[in-house]
Amino acid sequence: MSHPPLTRTTGTGQVIKAHSGFFTVINRDGSQVICRAAGRLTKLKHTQDALAIGDFVRYELVYSEGYAEGRIIEVLPRGRVLARKDPIIATKEQEIQQVIIANLDLVVFVFACAEPAFTPRLLDRYLVGAEAQQLPVLICANKTDIISSEEARRLFRDYEHIGYPVIYTSAATGEGVDTLQAALHGKLSVLTGKSGVGKSSLLNRLKPGLDAEVGALSELLGKGRHTTVVPQLFQLDSDSWIADTPGLRAYAVWDVEAEELDAYYREIAPLVGRCDFSDCTHLHEPGCEVKRQVETGHISAARYDSYRRLRKELSRQRKW
Repeated sequence: MSHPPLTRTTGTGQVIKAHSGFFTVINRDGSQVICRAAGRLTKLKHTQDALAIGDFVRYELVYSEGYAEGRIIEVLPRGRVLARKDPIIATKEQEIQQVIIANLDLVVFVFACAEPAFTPRLLDRYLVGAEAQQLPVLICANKTDIISSEEARRLFRDYEHIGYPVIYTSAATGEGVDTLQAALHGKLSVLTGKSGVGKSSLLNRLKPGLDAEVGALSELLGKGRHTTVVPQLFQLDSDSWIADTPGLRAYAVWDVEAEELDAYYREIAPLVGRCDFSDCTHLHEPGCEVKRQVETGHISAARYDSYRRLRKELSRQRKW
């Protein structure tokens, strides 16, 4: 018995959702296709995730007996990516870059002013990763309804002082949401941060009716539950997309050596050439301009402490 011939058509689009080996791809006309990835894309050895939300891809539709099956056959070159060292997958030969989102225009690091408590060293890690990957950054200080305006600004003043934009928001009252929405307009952005800081609540404010699941804080250890389990892009308006991602309780910076860390601290980088030693670590050497600036109060002692801790951590890491 003869079978009807297979027919194939190809198209290009952007991955807006990834779940259990299936990828939702949106075309320019707004239509969507559910695809699997061709085996050669995912089964070969990679130093980074083969597919991520935000990727532009070429796919084919294979028609057989009235059914169409989508298959991604090529990932187009990526622009900026938000990535971290994969906390699970690694080999003896190499580490793997976990791509959280590809081709983004802006990364928004969301931190709560309270409940859970603000963790500046985690923000510093995020910022180092963003600087290393040349990502435009916005800091969102959320839950301003819980503490006073003066206390909220005290928590984040060091970051404003060195040039990072900070928007103060409350998903509960709506404070600052219009300002945040204006900053996101015309961009592919990502909200990221620990679970429990209010990312999903902010998304519901930014796009009413989105019905993103909002989870209560876990009383155990004061850590938020992972309310977002599937990375996905949402369309805010005709020109703007935003990604919601699973909360990041840990963030291992990708592809940063201890010797280059000072380049990714905005207040430290301009001082490197003024140290007495060209290879100054800014930890213990005499004649260190960075330490002088800390002593005079021109560099935040807390930010310098975060630099010291991260530098020592990176120095202990294995060289691949």
